[in-house]
Amino acid sequence: MSVIKLVIADDQELIRESLSIVLDMDDDMEIVGLAENGAEAIDLCQQQQPDMVLMDINMPEMDGISATKIIKQRWPETKVIILTTFQEVNYVIDALAIGAEGYLLKAIHPKDLLAGIKLIHKGGTLLPQDLAKLLVQQINSPEPHAPQENKNNYDLTEREEEVLECIAQGLSNRLIAERLFLSEGTVKNYISSIYHKLDVKDRFQAALKAKEEGLTGGI
Repeated sequence: MSVIKLVIADDQELIRESLSIVLDMDDDMEIVGLAENGAEAIDLCQQQQPDMVLMDINMPEMDGISATKIIKQRWPETKVIILTTFQEVNYVIDALAIGAEGYLLKAIHPKDLLAGIKLIHKGGTLLPQDLAKLLVQQINSPEPHAPQENKNNYDLTEREEEVLECIAQGLSNRLIAERLFLSEGTVKNYISSIYHKLDVKDRFQAALKAKEEGLTGGI
């Protein structure tokens, strides 16, 4: 495995330094920058082009969610792991909807953190089991409605329905953009909105919910 270039963003110096020391001990890791807030994390991504960012959520000047959104737009190949003490499901949905590859709690054991970083670097995704259960509970507890009613209840726009149809057909963002004559950035924004409205965290769950509840009807 090639060396993984990491940026650590956290407003607490003790956490930044501790993570830096622990991760830098691994031969596969190289810490290329430490940031106190989201704005600094973005600057470091510009300067260092890291493979991955460990991103706190609550930080001054710019929070981790806002910074992650900008990083994923400018450098989509840079992977982001949200690292926080918060367990609220809405943070998970926000982070994953804008492209974060993982979400971990700061209490994680260093060995598990290292393993998670390497997993995500290889293309995997990571979500703590307890948080995953909370997401599943939210997703699996909608009230039953007739298929036609669901479109109104989820408040999907006509364009969002078209994008959701494409997702259900397994199309990539690029192919959706080509089919609907949109930019890929615009497609990503629509997908983010769809995730929020449907309370899903990825394309598979969005497609599954669309099929089960009759949210798509062909375009």
